Amino acid sequence: MKTVKAIRLGPFSLAALGLAGAVGVVAFGWPFLAPPTSRVGTHTQDAPWLFAGLLLLLVAVVGAAISEAGLGPKAVAMMGVLAATGAALRPIGAGTAGIEPMFFLMVLSGRVLGPGFGFALGSTTMFASALLTGGVGPWMPFQMMAMGWFTMGAGLLPGRVRGRAELRLLALYGFLAAFAYGTAMNLAGWPFMGALASNIAFVPGDPVPENLARFLAYCLATSLGWDLGRAVCTVALTFLLGPAVLRALRRATRRAAFESAVTFEPR
Repeated sequence: MKTVKAIRLGPFSLAALGLAGAVGVVAFGWPFLAPPTSRVGTHTQDAPWLFAGLLLLLVAVVGAAISEAGLGPKAVAMMGVLAATGAALRPIGAGTAGIEPMFFLMVLSGRVLGPGFGFALGSTTMFASALLTGGVGPWMPFQMMAMGWFTMGAGLLPGRVRGRAELRLLALYGFLAAFAYGTAMNLAGWPFMGALASNIAFVPGDPVPENLARFLAYCLATSLGWDLGRAVCTVALTFLLGPAVLRALRRATRRAAFESAVTFEPR
């Protein structure tokens, strides 16, 4: 079966995505990338806002690039519906024990509509969700970037797998990616804990292995339960609702005919 691509990525779009990804890696992983002699640690109060502004700028560049690549009105309508649905699903459970139904919808949407659409949808959905729940802050661009990666990854899975094997593949991806998302978001906040938890906090200038050990301890102590709940919820909803949602998404994309140009005939 031919894979539908609501957004075709051209060279400029791919370059913009690569640039955004590279800066995202630096933004998330700077505690391990900065050398011990770096003075970055002396600006921990400024770093969240600086990285937030930089990530917002890069997300805007990626959005413009994807739009240039051919984000037509049908794709815009599809993205609006899915982003609104995802944003409405996120408050269900309010993140209690990691119960966040939005993640399973992002996995299935990225799977059906491709990596380009997935990245744009993940970022847009998280932005809309932040506005809906009042979760706007320096962490929001990190959430947008992480969710963009999360949804894009589903679009990069092998395309020829169908049936029960596809559901198992999506469930496995959703399980692992849920932990990856939680780990990435831990990286966004962990370096700024300061003395709140000295035994698991980031220590500027310490060797990478020591900081990495503290980070792993931080993840185990603070977010493992939420990440596990998110992963289990994503797997359960994928098996329970996945077949129906996949059929609906594929039917909608066939009817939308994204690759066909919109024409208007005279009456």
